[in-house]
Amino acid sequence: MNTETKKLTKDNMIKEQSFNGLHVKRFKDSNSIEILSISLEKNTVFPEHTSHTDAQLIVLEGSIILHIEGLEYTLERQESIRFPKEEKHWVKAIENSKFLIIRPS
Repeated sequence: MNTETKKLTKDNMIKEQSFNGLHVKRFKDSNSIEILSISLEKNTVFPEHTSHTDAQLIVLEGSIILHIEGLEYTLERQESIRFPKEEKHWVKAIENSKFLIIRPS
């Protein structure tokens, strides 16, 4: 029987990410997946852009409005949305918010 003890490393990056404007941190990046941790201060806008791949947005806390192709989607804590690549979109925080963007690399 293998008695080797594995130690896990606790990471507080998302918890410690501040609500001061817009902050984007690369949480995970590998050959197959990219995960970005984003924090937005209330009323701050993540400017319009496109994604090079399909993506999923998952709200961890707060609430945001995703503007995509002329439509608005309000997302709150524990809600998610998928959207296709090359669609122009931008996000505005209704309140201090944190969310993840998950997309294939």
